[in-house]
Amino acid sequence: MKEKIGEIKKLALELIEKAENSKELENLEIKFLGRKGELTRILRSLKDLAIEERREIGPLAQKLKKDIEEAISNKIQNTKYKIQNTRHRIDITKPGKKIAGGHIHPLNKIEKEIHDIFLSMNFSVVEGLEVETDYYNFDALNIPKDHPARDAWDTFWLKEVKCDMRQGNRGQKNMSHSTCRSLLRTHTSPMQIHYMETHQPPFQIIVPGRTFRYEATDASHETTFGQVEGLMVGEDVSLANFKFIIEKFLTKLFGEDVEFDFRPNYYPFVEPGVDVYMKWQNKELEVAGAGMVHPEVFRAVGYDPYKTQGFAFGFGLNRLAMIKYKIPDIRLFNSGDLRFIKQF
Repeated sequence: MKEKIGEIKKLALELIEKAENSKELENLEIKFLGRKGELTRILRSLKDLAIEERREIGPLAQKLKKDIEEAISNKIQNTKYKIQNTRHRIDITKPGKKIAGGHIHPLNKIEKEIHDIFLSMNFSVVEGLEVETDYYNFDALNIPKDHPARDAWDTFWLKEVKCDMRQGNRGQKNMSHSTCRSLLRTHTSPMQIHYMETHQPPFQIIVPGRTFRYEATDASHETTFGQVEGLMVGEDVSLANFKFIIEKFLTKLFGEDVEFDFRPNYYPFVEPGVDVYMKWQNKELEVAGAGMVHPEVFRAVGYDPYKTQGFAFGFGLNRLAMIKYKIPDIRLFNSGDLRFIKQF
C-alpha cells in the first residue's frame, strides 16, 4: 500500500506540473481526488486494514491528499499569471462572453469537511443503501414490530416482496415475513448492523447518506435530509470517549467557541441515550441523537454484549449546515433556487 501511495504521488505531481490549463487540472483532481479517484479508493479501503497498518497508511494518504490539493492550487495561480502576461495577444475589440461559474452545494461542502474531520480522528467512511428492509431499519436495532417507538420514524413503505427464510451472517435465523418489507431508510443506523455482521471490533466508522421520513415540513423538518452516522466499538469504549469525540468534532467544525449541550433522551437502540443541542435562530435545536449501543443490538449481530461496548450517534447534516452557514429554513437546500446556491 505504501508503494502504491508513492506511485500515485509521483504520477500526480508530474501530471499537475505538465498541465497547461484549468480544464486539465480539473480532470486531474477528479482522477486522483474524485469520488472514484485513485487516492479516494485507498482512503476508503483503510477500513479493511488491520488497525496497526491503518495507523501507518492513513496519515500518508492524508498527507498526499493535501499535497495534491496544494499542487493544483499553486498551478492554478501560475496558470492565471501566465494568462495575465499574455493579454496583449487577446483581441480586446471582440465582444466578451459572460461565463457563469458553478457553485458547490452547501450540503456537499459541509459533508466533505465532516469527512476530513473524522478521517483525521482515524474513522473510516462507509456508505449504505437508501432502500432497506425493516429488519435492518427496525428489528435488529431493538425496535420490533408493533413497538410504539416505530411511530417516531414516519416511514415511506415500499411494495412488499416475497422472500424465503434464511440465516443471517452470524448463523442466527432472524429473517421473517416482515423482514421482507422494503422501505426508504428513516435513519443511517441500518448500516451499523450491516457493518457489524461482517466486521469484528475494534473499529470506528461514520456513515453519511440521505434519509427519508413521511412528516410535515417546516423551517427545521424535511421529508428527505442528510445524516452522518457514527459507530465506535471495542472492549473499553465508554461514554467519556463519546463526549471527547463529539467535543473534538464540533470544535473543529464550528471553532473553539462553539456552544452545545448533552441532554438525556430515549432511543431503543442505545442505553443510555443522549441528544446534542446547539443554538439556531435564538432557540435550541437538536442536531444529533446518540448513546451507548444497546446489548440487544450487539446480540443481533452475534457480539457478546458482556465483552463488547460501543457508542453510536447520528448527526443531522442539514441542521449542522443551517447553524454553520446561518440558513433560516431547511427547505432551501432542496429548493433548486440558484440565488441560494450562488452564495456558496
